[in-house]
This record gives sequence, C-alpha cells and structure tokens, in this order.
Amino acid sequence: MEPIERELTIAAPLEWVWWAWTGPERITRWFAPEARIEPHVDGAFELFWNPTDHDHDSTKGCTVTALEPMRMLGFTWRGPDHLAEVMNHGDALTQVLVRLEAEPSGTRVHVTHGGWGDGEGWSRARQWHEAAWDQVLGSLKTSLEGGEGELCCAPEAEGKD
Repeated sequence: MEPIERELTIAAPLEWVWWAWTGPERITRWFAPEARIEPHVDGAFELFWNPTDHDHDSTKGCTVTALEPMRMLGFTWRGPDHLAEVMNHGDALTQVLVRLEAEPSGTRVHVTHGGWGDGEGWSRARQWHEAAWDQVLGSLKTSLEGGEGELCCAPEAEGKD
C-alpha cells in the first residue's frame, strides 16, 4: 500500500518547527497532551493522548529511527487502540519520516507515513491516519503561526451524557 504523503509550508523559522517536533514540552502544545521524546536514534518517540493511562491510545515503545538535526526526523508509529489488532504489534509498526526545508516564506514540512500492510484492516488504518495527519499538521501550523494548537485525536470523554 502506498505511503501517506503530506506537505505544507509553515510561516515560522526552521528552528521553531524542528523544536516543535523534537521538544517534549513543545510537542504537547499541538500533538498530544503528554510526550517522551529523546531526539537521538533509538531514543523514545512516545506520545500519550491519555496521560493517566500510558498503555492505551499512545505510541508507547516507539523510537526515533533516523535523525539529521534541523532536516529530518524518522520514528516508528503505533496506531490508536481501535486499530491495534492490525498495526500495533511486532513488525507491524509503521514508519514516519518528517523532512524540513527552510524557504523564504518559512519552513516546508513533508511527512511520509509508510509501512502499511495489505488488506481491509490496513486500508481502514491508513484511511484513519490520512485524516489524523491532516488534523495534526493543521494543529502544528496553527500552533507555530498563531500561538495556539489543537491536540490531535484526543480520546472521547467517558461518561458524557
């Protein structure tokens, strides 16, 4: 299955965009409410959408797979719990590559999310992630350009009436 490709330009300096991806205190402004990021190869790239339960709806156990400061960040990826049966075990982890390039108008961000398997379950997982990456990158752009981000894919509040 083809990788997901997303690209946008953010009106912010390259350094800001880099630190937004690699700084745990910064990534929590636009991606997930809690994070453990160790910006070196084999370091953690863990995002937690439910800070009280790190074992569910998280990228717990994911790691940085490639890193060129200010240019490129690669990491393994786990999907949300409802897709866990398809994509969150063993060799089924997918891969994300974020590439950054300075431009006169800001920073070009290119995200590639690959490693998708075949079949209906993988197709549903890929489709969910297409929408999620649109939301995530929109939040990154809003956060850096306007000082406000909207966390992606937060779990629904339980016990809502």
